[in-house]
Amino acid sequence: MYAMAPQRYIFACLLVIFLSFLSCYSTSPEDPAQNHHLQASASSEAYFQNKIRRLLASVKTVSVDDFGAKGDGSDDTQAFKNAWQAACSSSAAATLLVPKKKYLVKPIRFAGPCKAVLTVQIYGTIEASANRADYKEDGTHWLLFDSVQNLQVQGGGTIDGNGNTWWENSCKINKALALTFYNCKNIIVKNLKIQQAQQIHLSFEKSTNVQASSLTVTSPQTSPNTDGIHITDTQNIQISSCVIGTGDDCISIVSGSQKVKATDITCGPGHGISIGSLGSGNSKAFVSDVLVNGAKLYGTQNGLRIKTWQGGSGSVSNIKFLNVRMNNVDNPIIIDQSYCDQDKPCKGQGSAVQVKDVLYQNIQGTSASEVAISFSCSKDFPCEGIVLQSVNIKREGVAAAAAKASCTNVKLSETGAVAPHCP
Repeated sequence: MYAMAPQRYIFACLLVIFLSFLSCYSTSPEDPAQNHHLQASASSEAYFQNKIRRLLASVKTVSVDDFGAKGDGSDDTQAFKNAWQAACSSSAAATLLVPKKKYLVKPIRFAGPCKAVLTVQIYGTIEASANRADYKEDGTHWLLFDSVQNLQVQGGGTIDGNGNTWWENSCKINKALALTFYNCKNIIVKNLKIQQAQQIHLSFEKSTNVQASSLTVTSPQTSPNTDGIHITDTQNIQISSCVIGTGDDCISIVSGSQKVKATDITCGPGHGISIGSLGSGNSKAFVSDVLVNGAKLYGTQNGLRIKTWQGGSGSVSNIKFLNVRMNNVDNPIIIDQSYCDQDKPCKGQGSAVQVKDVLYQNIQGTSASEVAISFSCSKDFPCEGIVLQSVNIKREGVAAAAAKASCTNVKLSETGAVAPHCP
């Protein structure tokens, strides 16, 4: 279902099959039919060698260098475009190769659909232009994969957004995204370093069947709006074994996202793992079936957060936060149904995005603030089905003071040892 493995992997698999095949025909020296079996083995060896050659030949490798990329600081955008076109139009499975150099690339759209499965093998560094004028045609994207299916992006290389200029001129209205997958299906992104993004590092939008693993995502703590991994209107996505430290949410999940699973996540610095914000501008928003299992958060502004605007509608439901360890986190557990991220105070409104069926299980660690658990829910649409199970959060560095919980308009239950308690 996903993109074909690299050639070496294919060769190794076929070699194992070949050796196993030969073992079935091995004979002892005393075997009177030895010559017959040796002839059969030789014939089989030739058959499999030919098959290996055909399979390897069927995987087309397209290097950006073959299309004029220099990797010397000059503009390699057109070479990347041409190489993509060649790989995408290939009737056989193809690998787009980025060798171990540093390539300067301006905003580029890798458009599908493509004829066959693709692998983008990044060994080197793809670096963004620092000239903001280069983004005048599309100020919201840098590397955009649009409407591509059966794609694997990997290789151990680096995607560098060169974001210093953007941070100095930060603006939330037109967010520039470093790496975006839009309207894609059957996507694997793994074993990459994504750093210094203009704003959001990695975004999945209107996509299905996504695996993101073994990623290192980094930007300075002071870099604004640099979410690590952003998920919007995407279904069936798994994020695993990622280390994320940025100036905003490590993982942000917004409207239209379903069946989101995040495991083995290390987060810090940043704003924690967030669902939302949802419901801004009186909009309708839905997020459901989210599982965070096995996360470590260090020195983050928030831990596990759900944030919604007043006046919105819709729901956040079936959310599970399991086996999370926090160290010196400002707001370890927080649900805020009165979120207001604007200069003027937000007017009170009756409607709200419903928050229900949220489980916090085996959450341990320390809080940098006095209030470790905060449930600030709507009077008209209270939080329902909130469960705290085996939760123990203490004050960081304050031996004599216990952490507190602040709970408003929330229907919750506690099982096992829970501290702090809602009053």
